[in-house]
Amino acid sequence: MYTLPIAQTEVVPSISDLYNNAYHWVIKSGPKVVIGIILFFIGLWLIRQLRKWMTRRMASKQIHSSLQPFFLSLTITGLHMVLVVVVMEIMGLELTIFTAILSAATVAAGLALSGTLQNFAGGVMILLLKPFDIGDNIIAQGQNGKVTSIQVFYTVVLTFDNKTVIIPNGKLFNEVITNVSREGKRRLDVDFKLGFVADHDLVVNIIKQAVAQTPGILSEPAPLASVWQIEFDGVKYTSRVWVQASEYTSAQMGLTKRIMDGLKSAGVKLPGT
Repeated sequence: MYTLPIAQTEVVPSISDLYNNAYHWVIKSGPKVVIGIILFFIGLWLIRQLRKWMTRRMASKQIHSSLQPFFLSLTITGLHMVLVVVVMEIMGLELTIFTAILSAATVAAGLALSGTLQNFAGGVMILLLKPFDIGDNIIAQGQNGKVTSIQVFYTVVLTFDNKTVIIPNGKLFNEVITNVSREGKRRLDVDFKLGFVADHDLVVNIIKQAVAQTPGILSEPAPLASVWQIEFDGVKYTSRVWVQASEYTSAQMGLTKRIMDGLKSAGVKLPGT
């Protein structure tokens, strides 16, 4: 004889079961949750105090204003993440999914911003190590000009023909940088060649007079004017003087013109004439 199967009835938890489960959860996990919440607010207070201390410390150490917000943001954000992870661990919450998501996001951001991060790292190193400052004349990446701005990602250089050049800090920091202004003064060399028939003492005296009449030439170190080399087609003369870096170009043009004028006035035969 065929009998119908008896349907299994779903067991519905009663109110008392829910109450018991809640009670056991509170007894077992409640202290962890309370401790986690307390530690969370204590951690927030400590982070705020650390932020104030860092702000005062960076101001006293004269860290560049462009870097201060970055260091504060990086440190505070990192501490907040550590605080959340610690609190979740104390509460007994599962961290596997959270960790996986964070790792994936970090890798994706690193791949997408690799070039930007390189420029950022270069900017941080430039602002910290200070190979040059705003107002310095530098030669880098084929550019020669005055630094007008140093940003976290790029440096702005104004060339002497009035062109604004924006150089990524990643390339700038990893290549040779010539800081023309760092030492305050530069040596200026003006060399030229004359025939063997020229009166060497006369030429040297003309150079010395031109040096004495040119504005911007420093008396120390002492200027030098002399015969420099004897070559198969003539004699090479040189003048070596020191000038302030900011007056290099004007002094070079002024000294060269005065030497040429002095040689012409003395009747010295110039090459090509």
